[in-house]
Amino acid sequence: MKKNALSLTLAGITGGAVVALVVGVLGVGSQTTTVYQSSDSAGATPVSTSDGGGQISARDIYKKDAPGVVFIRSTIAQQSQDPLGFGGRQSGQATGSGFVIDKQGLILTNFHVVNGATDIKIGFDDKKTLPARLVGKDPSTDLALLKVDPKGLNLHPLTLGSSKSVQVGDPVLAIGNPFNLDRTLTTGVVSALQRRIQAPNHFQISDVIQTDAAINPGNSGGPLLNSRGEVIGINSQIETGGSGASGNVGIGFAVPIDTAKTILPTLSDGRRVERGWLGVESQTVDESIAALKLPIDHGALVQKVVTGSPAAKAGIRGGNKQVAISGQPITTGGDIIIGAGGHEIRTSDDLAAVIAGDKPGTKVEMKLQRGKSVVTVTVTLGSRPLKF
Repeated sequence: MKKNALSLTLAGITGGAVVALVVGVLGVGSQTTTVYQSSDSAGATPVSTSDGGGQISARDIYKKDAPGVVFIRSTIAQQSQDPLGFGGRQSGQATGSGFVIDKQGLILTNFHVVNGATDIKIGFDDKKTLPARLVGKDPSTDLALLKVDPKGLNLHPLTLGSSKSVQVGDPVLAIGNPFNLDRTLTTGVVSALQRRIQAPNHFQISDVIQTDAAINPGNSGGPLLNSRGEVIGINSQIETGGSGASGNVGIGFAVPIDTAKTILPTLSDGRRVERGWLGVESQTVDESIAALKLPIDHGALVQKVVTGSPAAKAGIRGGNKQVAISGQPITTGGDIIIGAGGHEIRTSDDLAAVIAGDKPGTKVEMKLQRGKSVVTVTVTLGSRPLKF
């Protein structure tokens, strides 16, 4: 993975680790993912459907869906230390967006918008503000489910579409609350697919949608909509251009709605989302690291094996020598995972997808390129920890 001079912003927390880009968060404090109105999002702008179904104006989509987008304000308690070394508690505020998904008062948003919140308030389009409780959370996908008392509310649930059929070039719209500017509309297109971003717990979120629809601090948790007004993603991170900037540079990222739909039943029950865990850090083997002259031109090169992890117990080996390729540090000498559970592994994303799709306790046969030999081991997956 190549380092990039740009930096990503999530819900108001800056910083993070390099994935394919330098990642941060949108929505906490003054840095929530936000959307400003662009020049082409004026009322009568036509939005062509990708399936030949005619045209729906951005104005009509906004009228239909904006009432279902909410403003979220969270009071966050943080541990602090004064100059004399005494600990204490400080509170701050995180602002972001979310959207109603049913008439019972369930609201979907980003986990980082409400992470550590001691109090959550939801603002609706009729200027009503109500307290909300956190029903379920999944830091690994940066998603959270909130609930308000629906009594007396005229709720407008948004239609959840599918991200499976999304194509690069498809028109999209984003509605959110950038810089406390409630229910702002912007338009754009799908710029790329299958991006990876870093979740708040440092695991990777795969199959992310990239868009040039303007989103800025404050849009975190808001919907990314297709040309029929259906939710195809949850706006979660943006590129800021580095140098401490927090504004939009035309690169935003949305967690696919299909990812959310998979875990919504678990979140609504208040249960933890269980995923298999291997316990390795890996690097995709491709032409970008061809200079290493590895014995195979594809797979997931194991950089590090977590002590005591399922991978360690199965005898998978991490690297032992660090080199630099195009300025990027890579650890060599470890196994290259080329197969898992009957699936060919060509990239680190392939490996992550296979492992995350299995339950803890699953036995997975793995094929490893170890030097010039191919070795087979069986791993009993563990439960993904809350933080990696």
